[in-house]
Amino acid sequence: MIAEPEKAVLEKPQIRVLLVEDDVVDRMACRRAFVGNPLVDFVLVEAETGREGLRLLVSEKPDCVLLDYNLPDMTGLEFLAELAGDAGEIVVPVMVLTGGDSAAVAAELMRRGARDYLGKDSELLYLGQLPAAIRRMLSTQQMLEAKRQAEAKFRTLVEQIQAITYISSSDQSAALQYISPQIAMLGFSAEEWLADPQLHASRIHSDDLERVRAAFAARAGAHEPIRVEYRLIAKNGDVLWFRDENQAVFDDAGHQIFIQGILVDITQSKASEIALRHSREALRSLAAHQEAIKEDERKRIAQEIHDELGSLLTGIKAYVSVSVDRSVQAGHAPDPLLMDATRLADDAIEAVRRVITDLRPSVLDQLGVWEALEWYANQIEKRSDLVCECSIASDVVSVELGPERSTMLFRIVQETMTNVLRHAEASRVCVRATRSDDALLVAIADDGKGIEMEALKDQSWGILGMRERAYHFGGELTVSGRPGHGTSVLLTLPLERGVGGD
Repeated sequence: MIAEPEKAVLEKPQIRVLLVEDDVVDRMACRRAFVGNPLVDFVLVEAETGREGLRLLVSEKPDCVLLDYNLPDMTGLEFLAELAGDAGEIVVPVMVLTGGDSAAVAAELMRRGARDYLGKDSELLYLGQLPAAIRRMLSTQQMLEAKRQAEAKFRTLVEQIQAITYISSSDQSAALQYISPQIAMLGFSAEEWLADPQLHASRIHSDDLERVRAAFAARAGAHEPIRVEYRLIAKNGDVLWFRDENQAVFDDAGHQIFIQGILVDITQSKASEIALRHSREALRSLAAHQEAIKEDERKRIAQEIHDELGSLLTGIKAYVSVSVDRSVQAGHAPDPLLMDATRLADDAIEAVRRVITDLRPSVLDQLGVWEALEWYANQIEKRSDLVCECSIASDVVSVELGPERSTMLFRIVQETMTNVLRHAEASRVCVRATRSDDALLVAIADDGKGIEMEALKDQSWGILGMRERAYHFGGELTVSGRPGHGTSVLLTLPLERGVGGD
């Protein structure tokens, strides 16, 4: 006969309870209440006085304390005060046994650190509640301890981040509830920062304050995070740039419960950004200066070609013409070579005019940019098969741009028209100048094959140069187009106050 295997006996969890009670009968009753509990193996450590109980707490390390309020050497409140010590925190959960009609005392005990209490009744019904009450108290203690550990881990993690983290209330005051120790980078302790609700606003740079307030006001009640960059003045007077990113946290019902945020020191990156911006501005100024030098040089060369080469060619043609006229007056047929020389002189003079026009059209200096655009459109139409329309609105004609802005506008139109002739395969192009509010709009549109989007991403030097020219004067140049639907170039140029009769 095979013996049946013995059933495994599950060990019950053990709970060590320190019972601080001076009444022998009550201690015996408590022991009976714990004996034979089916769920927990209660181990009782007993003390008759408060002092003995405090000593046994250190040596026996119980899981919890069952404390009688009235002890021969101290009250329950005094025991709790001794237990809390200088730290002001009671680590071991304490359940106090009080008189059944002492609700005020029980409330004070809970305020001083007791986890729970039971009122002693004459029928001793409280004894039957003790095991379950202690298990419930320890379960609550475990949850509190788990929460404390999680908060400690979170705090440790947060305080290792090289940034200032904070939590503020969700009401209109937005009072800070937490600030990480990294606030020390501004020369303040967390306690100082939390103690003064106005400290944050007072340290924001005056040039940024209104902008920051507007950003925070616009965020009220929003689910989206906000990001704003501003300067904070440290205690020692240093000015640091921060990026403030915060997000409202909502409960399941959609109610905002608090705001969590982070302040990241971006002083170094901001300094690099400012230095880069200054460098770009310097490069643009240099490029603009070089363009001005180039325009002056073009103007000088055009003038010299006109005065020197133009005069020489005109003189050569005049001498040849005189020679031809003398031959005719003498009754001789003109020398064919002289006739060819006359034609070549005409061609050379025309070529010189074209070169001068390309270098610097005199009409730009003599009549202004609007007449120059109409004249240039007419020249394009004469030189090519391209139908070129130029439309200048009446309120634009009166606008005086000044020499530099006029040259920039003309060169952008000239560069665009050159691109149309070379690449667009267009039959028609329109140059249109209009005015909108305080800006001048110059659009050049053709009906050619259209520019590819990839070509726009991989900008040519020509397009980049036009954009830089426009940007130097506060303008913006946009190029758009679709294959088979032509290309459009739009120059938006802000007008200075007082320009054109404003």
